[in-house]
Amino acid sequence: MFNKILIANRGEIACRVAATCRRLGIRTVAVYSDADADARHVAFCDEAVHIGGAAARDSYLRADHIIEVARATGAQAIHPGYGFLSENEGFAEACAAAGLVFIGPPASAIRAMGSKSAAKQLMETAAVPLVPGYHGEDQDPALLRREADRIGYPVLLKASAGGGGKGMRVVEAPEAFEAALASVKREALASFGDERVLVEKYLTRPRHIEIQVFADSQGHCVYLFERDCSVQRRHQKVLEEAPAPGMSEERRRAMGEAAVAAARAVGYVGAGTVEFIANQDGSFYFMEMNTRLQVEHPVTEMITGQDLVEWQLRVAAGEPLPLAQEQLRIDGHALEARIYAENPDKQFLPSTGTLRYLRTPAAVQFMRGGAVDGNPHGPAGVRIDAGVREGDTISPYYDPMIAKLIVWGRDRDEALARMRQALAAYQVVGLSTNVAFLQRLVACEAFAQADLDTGLIERNRAVLFPPAAPVGMEAIALAVAALQAREAAERRVDEADPHSPWVRAGAWRLNGDSHTDYLFGAADGELRARLQATAAGEWLRFDGRSEPFRAVAHDGSCTVVLGGRTLHGHYHLEDDAVHVFQAGRHVRLDIVDPLRHASAAEADGGKLAAPMPGRIIAVMVEAGKTIRKGDPLVVMEAMKMEHTLTAPADGVVGEVLYAVGDQVQDGAQLVTLAPAA
Repeated sequence: MFNKILIANRGEIACRVAATCRRLGIRTVAVYSDADADARHVAFCDEAVHIGGAAARDSYLRADHIIEVARATGAQAIHPGYGFLSENEGFAEACAAAGLVFIGPPASAIRAMGSKSAAKQLMETAAVPLVPGYHGEDQDPALLRREADRIGYPVLLKASAGGGGKGMRVVEAPEAFEAALASVKREALASFGDERVLVEKYLTRPRHIEIQVFADSQGHCVYLFERDCSVQRRHQKVLEEAPAPGMSEERRRAMGEAAVAAARAVGYVGAGTVEFIANQDGSFYFMEMNTRLQVEHPVTEMITGQDLVEWQLRVAAGEPLPLAQEQLRIDGHALEARIYAENPDKQFLPSTGTLRYLRTPAAVQFMRGGAVDGNPHGPAGVRIDAGVREGDTISPYYDPMIAKLIVWGRDRDEALARMRQALAAYQVVGLSTNVAFLQRLVACEAFAQADLDTGLIERNRAVLFPPAAPVGMEAIALAVAALQAREAAERRVDEADPHSPWVRAGAWRLNGDSHTDYLFGAADGELRARLQATAAGEWLRFDGRSEPFRAVAHDGSCTVVLGGRTLHGHYHLEDDAVHVFQAGRHVRLDIVDPLRHASAAEADGGKLAAPMPGRIIAVMVEAGKTIRKGDPLVVMEAMKMEHTLTAPADGVVGEVLYAVGDQVQDGAQLVTLAPAA
């Protein structure tokens, strides 16, 4: 076994690999960019070395520099994690040439599976079922269009060297083909340095089921069952679970054996995932093989009780697989939710900023027979794999994942209940997140009943993207309790007179009732509340209602008795806002000082602003052009994805302020707009 390894990655996967190494007594070396100098993975590893600028190409993709660092620090092996260099055959070969073990498959296997088109030709030879499509080398756009017409619409355009949902478009009709092809090629070239694409028949209600395979250098290969990753947005996974609901033993065996056949066909060694697209009738087709550990590997660990990173380390060190196929068992059900910094109400646009406040559900070990299972990757009620802490920044340079929330239950219903409870306890302030969306997703009937396919989110848009609910009495009561707590904490005891009555100054008056008015700003507009102090106690008045009010709040937690109800919640106070969390809902209320509040807001003027830092890659309008609401105006590239910015209203373009190739900052005005005449 190794004594020291270098982890050529960042974030939660670097922390995840380091955790297993720590348990096994293996020292770890972290690498970090300018943007990650204070990152969690840097502090988590035994050593850390700076490797370059914030952009991945200047740091985490510098293969030669990473190998130099590994040799200089005495590392014997390099774990690439996922993304970055994990599926780079040249990096695997360079590691071997430098006398370092690449903790992953042989370069030949990466090469064989690196091109989706070549991989499908290989799988056809290995008798692995394939979805109808074109996987050839001829990339003439006219030929690709003819192949799409032959296959029949809808078709899926996919980057041949792609992964992670990048470089993919569904084309519904022939007239949309050219624009979609151009977009996929741009995104593929930017993300993978290879603009080749393949064309496949797009199945209308498919499930995305993948098989975890593992092989050693002695010729053994097993499958560790399946994961259902059907719930996706923009072809990227949102929820994963294991085992797949409704999977028969016969179908599980057939898919597992097909996955093993795929791995054997390329002489595979290490951890890999064979991804299949599955019809509702049980038929399945090979999509691709990911020659690395997957983001969603924890759900497999939870149901098998195996640490897949430990398996990777042992196999890379030349040891045989820890278990044979007949020794592997499924225990219970696991779900994983990806907590992202993004805004689901704006097409899941990534969000950047600082995690000013972060509270998560406590990790809970499952009690079996009155004792806690000591295996950290065996059954646990709640597990969180995170690469960030409170105070860290989600930057535009890398994937906006905050954490992976994983839960286990004896069956799917118990796992679902635990996931709902855990999501309700997730509290984030500082940037937009998908937590509320995930709560609606796991609660919606389609997911609860396991009516799964890759279009689940689109099919349930009305439930998953409801209109914003108005701020209710409960949120106002918690906000008032939080402000009372702050006011009490700001009072200071006069050391010369510790019994001064002013220490307990409040709303009490000698000859009558008194009140305190609160003015909040919210999406609903201005909200006014009044706390009335009477001889019989306090009353909270809001939105035409008046209820008895009593509150105890301290250090972010509060209990409010409102009428005959007792509410428990949490709060986070900032100078200009109070955030309240109750029953899984997060409400931000701006604190408005009536003495400073302007009587009317200043009009902002018509403009189109950048929602995040990025690069302009297309401008579709010019000054003087008349536009309609929803017309595409500018295309930005940020976080390796294309984002089309559309007209917020009908009008006329005044001025285009940036050109193709320009870098822009968050909030930069891109286009000025004037109302239509």
